[in-house]
Amino acid sequence: MAIITDRVNTDKVTDIAKAKREEHCIQDLTLFNGVRHVMRPAQRLENVRRRALQFREMVLSGGEANFLKTEDLVYAPYPTKFAYLHAVKSWVPYILLSNKMFIVQFNVGGSINSARTTKNLLFGINDPIGNGETPYFKSMRERGGWIAKNFVEPRLEKAAKQINQQLAINGLSPKDIDYISFDHLHVQDLRKWLGSDGSTGFFPNAKLLVMRQEWESTQGLLPIQQPWYCPDGAKGIDANKIILLDSSAMLGHGVALLQTPGHTEGNQSLVVHIDGQLFVASENGMSADSYAPLFSRIPGLQNYALKNNVEVILNGNTLENSIDQYISMVMEKTIAGPHLDYDGFCNFIPSSEHAPMWFSRSVNPTVQVSNLNYGMLMK
Repeated sequence: MAIITDRVNTDKVTDIAKAKREEHCIQDLTLFNGVRHVMRPAQRLENVRRRALQFREMVLSGGEANFLKTEDLVYAPYPTKFAYLHAVKSWVPYILLSNKMFIVQFNVGGSINSARTTKNLLFGINDPIGNGETPYFKSMRERGGWIAKNFVEPRLEKAAKQINQQLAINGLSPKDIDYISFDHLHVQDLRKWLGSDGSTGFFPNAKLLVMRQEWESTQGLLPIQQPWYCPDGAKGIDANKIILLDSSAMLGHGVALLQTPGHTEGNQSLVVHIDGQLFVASENGMSADSYAPLFSRIPGLQNYALKNNVEVILNGNTLENSIDQYISMVMEKTIAGPHLDYDGFCNFIPSSEHAPMWFSRSVNPTVQVSNLNYGMLMK
């Protein structure tokens, strides 16, 4: 099976990464450096929890983003056993995930020596046709036969048009997008967005923000990883379109990308400070319940958490490092802070969220994160 890109392209990306970060005013965050470099996992967890609290206080005391909006793009089936790592007690084999797009606008600069500039970021965009070539989902679609061809695929094609529509609703066009990013590169076919082999992408001016570890790990996948990555998903992409991050980073006022390894080696989480709150997004957990199992009504989650004394329930389709993923989820939960409307829950937004449906009503989540709309988009 083909890997996601080639070695030459990776070397070019590495050569220009530092210059690109400086050019775009991206600031490395050192607060979390080394906190996991201790032998005892319990000590790693407490180190990360303390730093997460410090980070939360630091960001809340600083500037805010201009705008945050989320939109549901496409729904996809997902095995229940993966979504809650075998904690759910139900006959329902599949749940439906809603893949969300995040529109984020923030300012950079504004110091004595630099002018303030507005940047637009899309986080978690989805190309369902290209991503559908990912081996796991391609196999699922083929097994679906007539149902997949006549009911699933037409809806995926419709969903592919929604990104442009949602941008237009908010007064943006593809050329206005400065950055695209994802929590990790599972299923992603990047060529449509960034262009490849000299072609112009859907977002002609956008750069991909990705952790170096995520980019590098996709260059040499093990067989157990390959079913979840789109073959050749970054082949032929211009190295100048990629900005590699070596650590957690502040992108600008009130917006950060944090290293949250575990689900994949280079997993990252989006943090947005707006309306006096911190919102954290990734695919480490499938619902708000994943971060508050003791308050969950999903059958089995509360009992599982009590029996095993766990704080969070992992999204477990690929257990690249479940210890790191557990720690990362506690980190996300700590940074997000308490939800204003639901006791026991936090301001975590699943980038792919378990959507309540009639056929899975016995395992529907206790709390559904409605689409968010905060701030004002500056033109």
